[in-house]
Amino acid sequence: MRGPTAFAAQRERRKVRTGAEPARPADDRRGETRDVDGVVPSTAGEPLTAPTDPSSRRGATAAAVSESSRGGRPGALSPFRYRIFCALWTAMLLSNLGWMIQSVGISWMMASIGASADVVALVQASITLPIMLFALVAGAVADNFDRRRLMLVSQIFNCAAASGLAVCIYLGFVTPWLLLAFTFLISSGAAISGPAWQSLVGEIVPRREIPSAIAINAVGFNIARTVGPAIGGMILAAAGPFAGFVTNALSYIPLIVVLSLWRPPERRHPLPPENLRSAIIAGICFVSQSPGILAVLLRGAAFGVAASSFQSLLPLIARDSVGGGPLTFGLLLGSFGIGAICGAFVITRLRRSLSLEGTVRLAFLGFAYATAIAGLSSAVALTASGALVGGASFVLVLSSLNATVQLSTPRWVVGRALAVYQMATFGGMALGSWIWGNVAEHLSVTSALMASAACLVLGAALGIRFGLPDSLSLDLDPADRREEPDISLSIRPHSGPIIVTVEYLIREADEADFLAAMSEVRRIRRRDGARRWTLLRDLSDAKIWIERYQSPTWLDHIRQNHRLTRADVVASERVLALHEGPDAPRIRRTIEQTRLSQ
Repeated sequence: MRGPTAFAAQRERRKVRTGAEPARPADDRRGETRDVDGVVPSTAGEPLTAPTDPSSRRGATAAAVSESSRGGRPGALSPFRYRIFCALWTAMLLSNLGWMIQSVGISWMMASIGASADVVALVQASITLPIMLFALVAGAVADNFDRRRLMLVSQIFNCAAASGLAVCIYLGFVTPWLLLAFTFLISSGAAISGPAWQSLVGEIVPRREIPSAIAINAVGFNIARTVGPAIGGMILAAAGPFAGFVTNALSYIPLIVVLSLWRPPERRHPLPPENLRSAIIAGICFVSQSPGILAVLLRGAAFGVAASSFQSLLPLIARDSVGGGPLTFGLLLGSFGIGAICGAFVITRLRRSLSLEGTVRLAFLGFAYATAIAGLSSAVALTASGALVGGASFVLVLSSLNATVQLSTPRWVVGRALAVYQMATFGGMALGSWIWGNVAEHLSVTSALMASAACLVLGAALGIRFGLPDSLSLDLDPADRREEPDISLSIRPHSGPIIVTVEYLIREADEADFLAAMSEVRRIRRRDGARRWTLLRDLSDAKIWIERYQSPTWLDHIRQNHRLTRADVVASERVLALHEGPDAPRIRRTIEQTRLSQ
């Protein structure tokens, strides 16, 4: 294999032969593209290139405080230095508190009107089902439109739905199915805003502080989950269910105000937004061709399945294993929430001494310990201490996986990638709840918890084969060299299919290196939307290799090249260094002729 020095030497020899000028600094490229991708890229269809619009990168809030200008390591609370993050986090905390307060009211109303057990069980389904149904659509919309406005619309919708439910309660028009319907509506609004809110984190804080910001978001949610039910119980006792529903409706107002007043720099898209179907397909394609994200999805689904036993069986643990009642159940829930808050605060320090994979493995084992303690212990104090460890481990795993997805994904597709991750993790939790519930029903709660603990240990061992990428050092800003191709035909955005061929001259001694480099090029092309990628070899001249791929339309072809990141340039540099021709690799862009004269 050639090392970097050999690649650089080969590139310099090619420049001498072709008379190419030395590569310009990154801030003075002015359209030069030959050195980046080795195949004379262009905005309209070169194999590995994309233009850069500075305003299409991170928001100005994050960009204003560059990573290089911030000395030292980011602390656990450093994202609070950014006022908009602090304002949004506070407003989101109040919104989550309102939702938890309303959850208490819904549970109480269901019991008061005599709903059957199976209908009561549907409350949880009405909360999680919207995530499975709408997350990917919400991610596609968040990537193509204004994320702030999407969040604002969803919060207004939630406020209206919560107000409608409060009015129905006030008028005495209450049925189990009405409560389920409004729960589904409000959860749908949360599912739609979820990818947009998580995607905005990368635009509000610098890249290196994304893990801390995600952990702080987890702190806010777990504060609401820990304190909210207690506040809801007090409101319910003092003023009745109606007051709880009104409180939830009012809790959306601070977030609506913050989103209305915030004016982030407009995200300028050089291309028109994708239609919903194409955006969803592009998101799935990107995830399927990203090994690091696939590893995250596998680990997230495995954790969801294995860890769901603890929370789904917690009422039975409180009642049967430790012989307690509602107060014991509340104590265990509170211990889990406090542990989650503590875990969010220690994640930054833990990441300094352990790798990402090491942190996640430790958290898997920590949750296995908590689950095993819950299965074997008959003492409230011991089970509560296990719940503390479980809560901390829960946040460590989910925050680390969420941060990995964000750090491994360019901004153009981050909403969809997060949506797929949510679907995998929450789908695993739903499946796991059903599995462990059946095991507990047919065997025992202890058997279900011990089997779950064993699965968590196996989930930690998955890291040996499916390790998580440490993506903090990746540069996922768009590649910023461009060159317009020469086109003699009049072509429309939706004309196509567009077929691109790139001709390389490769020495026999370099074939193994070339094939290895093209394997990565293939993954990048297919990940960014290229179809029917093939590598051909000329039968009359063994040195000639032809790369071929196509896009459905000219606009899709342009869009594909806009998706290239600076981290992707490495693969094209390797191919360029191996090309032996006197000139750059020859590129042909052709359009399929579908109509022939009679």
